[in-house]
Amino acid sequence: MNGHIARNGLQIDAALATFIDSEVLGPLGLDVAAFWQGFAALVGHFAPVNRMLLDKRDALQALIDSWHHQRKGKPIDMGEYRAFLTEIDYLVEEPDDFEIGTQNVDREIACMAGPQLVVPVLNDRFVLNAANARWGSLYDAWYGTDALDAPPARPGGYDKDRGAAVVRAGRAFLDLTFPLDGMSWSDWGGAGDLPLCDPAQLAGRKPGGLLLTNNGLHVEIVFDRNHPVGADDAAGIADIVMEAALTAIVDLEDSVAAVDAEDKLLAYRNWLGLMRGDLSASFQKGGRTLTRTLEADREWTSPKGEALTLPGRSLLFVRNVGHLMTNPAILLADGSEIPEGVMDAVITSAIGMHDLKGFGGFRNSRTGSIYIVKPKMHGPEEVAFTNDLFNAVEDLLGLDRHTVKVGVMDEERRTSANLAACIRAVKDRVVFVNTGFLDRTGDEIHTSMQAGAMIRKGAIKASGWIAAYEKRNVCIGLAHGLSGKAQIGKGMWAAPDMMHDMMQQKIAHPRTGANTAWVPSPTAATLHAMHYHQVPVFDVQREVAQEATPGLDALLAIPLADGTNWSETEVREELDNNAQGLLGYVVRWIDQGVGCSKVPDINDVGLMEDRATLRISSQHMANWLLHGVATSDQVMDSLKRMAAKVDAQNAGDAAYEPMAGRWEDSFAFRAACDLVFNGVDQPNGYTEPLLHAWRLKKKAALAKVAEPA
Repeated sequence: MNGHIARNGLQIDAALATFIDSEVLGPLGLDVAAFWQGFAALVGHFAPVNRMLLDKRDALQALIDSWHHQRKGKPIDMGEYRAFLTEIDYLVEEPDDFEIGTQNVDREIACMAGPQLVVPVLNDRFVLNAANARWGSLYDAWYGTDALDAPPARPGGYDKDRGAAVVRAGRAFLDLTFPLDGMSWSDWGGAGDLPLCDPAQLAGRKPGGLLLTNNGLHVEIVFDRNHPVGADDAAGIADIVMEAALTAIVDLEDSVAAVDAEDKLLAYRNWLGLMRGDLSASFQKGGRTLTRTLEADREWTSPKGEALTLPGRSLLFVRNVGHLMTNPAILLADGSEIPEGVMDAVITSAIGMHDLKGFGGFRNSRTGSIYIVKPKMHGPEEVAFTNDLFNAVEDLLGLDRHTVKVGVMDEERRTSANLAACIRAVKDRVVFVNTGFLDRTGDEIHTSMQAGAMIRKGAIKASGWIAAYEKRNVCIGLAHGLSGKAQIGKGMWAAPDMMHDMMQQKIAHPRTGANTAWVPSPTAATLHAMHYHQVPVFDVQREVAQEATPGLDALLAIPLADGTNWSETEVREELDNNAQGLLGYVVRWIDQGVGCSKVPDINDVGLMEDRATLRISSQHMANWLLHGVATSDQVMDSLKRMAAKVDAQNAGDAAYEPMAGRWEDSFAFRAACDLVFNGVDQPNGYTEPLLHAWRLKKKAALAKVAEPA
């Protein structure tokens, strides 16, 4: 088979096999022949089970479609609906009381509260930025964003008025978080001992710096009278450095476009560089070549005179793909592709062993754990499958049981409705449950596709099921002992340029009892860290644990329009909004292989887009098309007009290929059309099958053009 080599009945991409043999297994001292023999056996066992689980998804969806179709728009009786979902095994029996038993969890996950980043693994520079986002300059974050309630910086160099406003805001933050006895931080001149009201907030000292602590997080006060800011400061304070992104998810899934062995090899190589601590990235900035590497740990002396070392980097998870997709990097003997999630589990865990063995200059986990986020699982059977798979991976690699931890993404409706049973299925390795509007909403639409037309996309955010979903996730997590052992997380702030709005709104996440939430950049992490100083999350969790958990009726309420008659203008507005977002994302995914980026929305506001946002837009348009809210002609009209708008928004990108007027030649435009017009038939509404197919066609076309004459 072209480009593949045979190993124990498998056909493995030659470059990937060489990488695994020499760079992953070799330094670990693992027997290569035994590894591939065990890998083949593992695939032989789990691939058929994986297929059976996907078949069950399809069977359940067919039953739900039929149930809704037979009702022909009649109101849904919730008792009857729950009974039906129970009968078909969509809803399972609630488990008896239990608490998770996860052990050897790093403190950033178990007993700290702070921001979390998600970063595409294929971009080495972004990956390093995320890993290094453990610490961030609050002064820089305020000066360079709209988070500061002050006039923007004037162009032409450093704006001293803006800088003074930053310093005032810094003093206000310190007064609120680390109050001084009898004075404001604005009055303290920097001489003598720091008169903290609570002396226990002083955590350490070093030349030119004080380390303070509050709610489990650290803040560094930097003194430097040779610095332009410190020189004019009464106390000589040059910066306030926040402990920010405690954890980061290195993503092989939603935020990347990885469709073949070439892409997967780059992904695995970057993950290995992180685990070895030697990943670097060189890039041009301001006419200079800069090289970025991982930050070292930070050294202090405690008030007792003891050495104090704090991590210089975020604790890293790796997000594997879900159960749905396969990948041509490794094939069975018959030429069929193996499940990509099985491949990820084995290879990312083997790479994680480099950290466990202490290779390289840095440690990720100080407790000997490997952290894998597993997305897009539907219900407890699929979560149990992941647990069994991780057991087998540990046996293959000679790891102790439950070395490989799992983060469960609560982003599919069957998982939300059975969350306690899902947690129970991984109770001794779970370290994370997380909610998110995006994929969860895509599944909400697709699951009830035949029930009727959905309300407008913006209105879905205010639906009752969303509130129940978010509240249930926290309550159920707390009821089963996640506090102090695991993260309960919240979703992404999608607008990286709108930090003022983020600071107003995202404080709601820690106030719900979530001890982490996603942010779109290191700067956003630095700012969001302030919220965890304001909110003692673990105290909030104790309060929330006493509150009632919303029932299933609220969660299962379908956001149907119930006969709403929108005007032609309203329909066009909704179609345009969905089409513009869909095309803006797809054109970069298909043509450039960019899986996540800041994409201008219909109002030219940059939003972080990934496959989850695409799932909502495509499924919403497919739903309105199915139920006659919009016609095929109206949908195509929106797609074509929005293609021209997206072309204009990308006019400054030399690598961009326009779509308008190239309706048959543009693979990106054709992919977007497929996502809408074939959206009803896509498995659970996922976009990956079509995206992968069109990206592979595009890569083949690009390769053909690049061939020598």
